[in-house]
Amino acid sequence: MATPSIEFGTDGWRAVIADDYTFANLERVAQATADWLHADYGDAPSVALGHDTRFLGAEFAERVARVLADAGIDVTLADAVVSTPAISWATQAAGHDAGVVITASHNPPSYNGYKIKAHYGGPAPPPMIASVEAHVPDAPRSTSLPTFDALATDGRIQTQDVRAGYLDALWDALNIPAIRDADLPIVHDAMYGAGQGLVEALIGEDVVTLRHDHNPGFHGVAPEPIADRLEELSATVAESDAQVGLANDGDADRIGMVDENGDFVSSHRILALLVKYLYEERGLTGSIVKTFSTTHLLDKMGEQYGLDVETTPIGFKHIAPKMAEGDVLVGGEESGGIAAAGHIPERDGVYIGLLIVEMMVERGRSLSALVDELLEEFGPHYNYRDDIHIREDQKADVLDRLDNQGGLDTVNGHAVEEVQTLDGFKHVTDNGWLLIRPSGTEPVLRVYSEAESPEAAEALVKDASRQLGLDE
Repeated sequence: MATPSIEFGTDGWRAVIADDYTFANLERVAQATADWLHADYGDAPSVALGHDTRFLGAEFAERVARVLADAGIDVTLADAVVSTPAISWATQAAGHDAGVVITASHNPPSYNGYKIKAHYGGPAPPPMIASVEAHVPDAPRSTSLPTFDALATDGRIQTQDVRAGYLDALWDALNIPAIRDADLPIVHDAMYGAGQGLVEALIGEDVVTLRHDHNPGFHGVAPEPIADRLEELSATVAESDAQVGLANDGDADRIGMVDENGDFVSSHRILALLVKYLYEERGLTGSIVKTFSTTHLLDKMGEQYGLDVETTPIGFKHIAPKMAEGDVLVGGEESGGIAAAGHIPERDGVYIGLLIVEMMVERGRSLSALVDELLEEFGPHYNYRDDIHIREDQKADVLDRLDNQGGLDTVNGHAVEEVQTLDGFKHVTDNGWLLIRPSGTEPVLRVYSEAESPEAAEALVKDASRQLGLDE
């Protein structure tokens, strides 16, 4: 049987457990990481390593630790489940050369994965990932590994309470005393992931927790904090005196929010609220960095505030290096991955959620009122997205058709004025835009849109799906 190739997607390597995600293949990726580190950082590199709540997470992390340590890498292993942002923070704070997280983030329960963090505490950029991929051995390891205990005794693997240090960092980055004093009830949905207990540890008894028990199968639902997977959160907030609901994905680097009425607040609007708060209330400046599928509302805000706006391909790995260089106010993507000045150059769902809560406290307004104020000032912007599960050959056919035709001519009766191809095919019309692009980690075609009303945004997607035969 041929050894499967290892390819990293938008944010790491992910595969189905017991299919391609095996201990043997994980060892190949870990060895490639070690070889890359030695090539770039010399004889004694160091790594921070952790895992989320997924099936066999601890066992997979220990195997990676053994491979790395045996290859001459100093390993600091989190002593319990940790979020991806916690490992990113530990990588930066302790001066490690890289971080590794065993996680499949928001993917379905059958998946696990492997994320690499750069020394600055954010996703490894494409050149680093390409280097790791180039070092992946063609065959599984043929020699036995030293035991975990032996490597720990030799000092090559150390365990650490990463979670505690990360919580201290959040306390320093946020005005936690003000949030506590506001007596503002919060509901936190961890979606069975690594964010369990973090908001409660910071805020205290005003936090109601949902899906905080250990369930590696996530009750069969992919832990992605999007509207149709947060029904319990919405209902809990709407039926109580809670003022806001926060949700995080499996490794807690993404944020989903609902307002005091239980209505979902999109990442597009969270990004815009952060720009407004950090610029107007905290007096901060810097550029706005957004991915190709993110709202054009940010372009309007950048123009009004005199802030540069830069658009990157999809994937936070394109944003993180820019944030690490400094002078970025907010960076983010429509899928809930957002970073802001004052913290690590990394998506952090807990930090971003509480920063919005801090905004509510400082402004003395509800989340829905803040959103209404935003749209009144900068105009209506509504977004829609459809993730269409499709065979790889079908996906290739659709992309070939769009490439050969130069995109669609019209969308929902509106002439396409421009087709942008930074990452996928973005059709710009006089009524908004529509983007079609393939997922980097799943057999999915993603279709996004933005228009002046919810109905118009949905109609753009539905018409494009019809034209391409995706609604059959």
